[in-house]
Amino acid sequence: MIAANPATSKAPPPPPARKWTNTRILGHVLMALWIVAGAYLLFYLVSNIQSPFVQKYGMKYVEGFGVTVQIVSLSLLIGAALSVPIAFARSSKWKVFAAPAYGYVYFFRGTPLLAQTFLIYYGAGTFRPFLSDVGLWWFFRDAFNCAVFAFALNTSAYQAEILRGAVQNIAKGQWEGAEALGLRRPVTFFKVILPQALMVALRPYGNEIILMIKGSAIASIVTIYDVMGETRRAYSRTYDFQAYIWAAVLYLMIVETLRRIWDKLEARLTRHLKR
Repeated sequence: MIAANPATSKAPPPPPARKWTNTRILGHVLMALWIVAGAYLLFYLVSNIQSPFVQKYGMKYVEGFGVTVQIVSLSLLIGAALSVPIAFARSSKWKVFAAPAYGYVYFFRGTPLLAQTFLIYYGAGTFRPFLSDVGLWWFFRDAFNCAVFAFALNTSAYQAEILRGAVQNIAKGQWEGAEALGLRRPVTFFKVILPQALMVALRPYGNEIILMIKGSAIASIVTIYDVMGETRRAYSRTYDFQAYIWAAVLYLMIVETLRRIWDKLEARLTRHLKR
């Protein structure tokens, strides 16, 4: 073995010096501005915690929070139930099933949630005689039911695509291995494929829940007093801008709490993948 000559061997080049480019300087300036704005907002909220506005409308915000949770929870549960057959139809080789499912997903993912809510809430009144004859007017005359119905249809389209993509992400060897063991395809899907697909879809599902929470503010436009509905009512009576500040903080708290819970859930369910 020939030893390296210290005189001729070259030392590795030093790491490049970090340059303070204009982009880095701008990034630090923006971060400092965000910190200052956050500190000022926190000081403003703490100093107004005992204000007459909070004392008068604080419980209204709590009630609005409960309505928001009800709308989002019901919409997600109904949407999850609808997403399974829609995902099956989208993956079917039979066009009689795949084509309507594709049109359903295309429509609800391609149009705004606000327009869908208006179509159901205001459009139902156009068909009131027909809905009364079939005994469904009691459902569509309630703004809460219309909002839940519209949100459920919207989120079912997104959840169907999430589920379909997650199932397609599972290796075909899983199907082949289950078939070699003599398992029927329904058993293979629900016992082998679906649990793995749900782990793949955890993060997209969490994002969809967060989007639904923020999108639920649309319900206030159709006379539902959720968080945003109570905010609009409080502002219309007081013209106090802190009504919207408290609403923004409340939505932020909801989303951040859910994000942390979802992170813990994801870490718990996928802990065997990190070993």
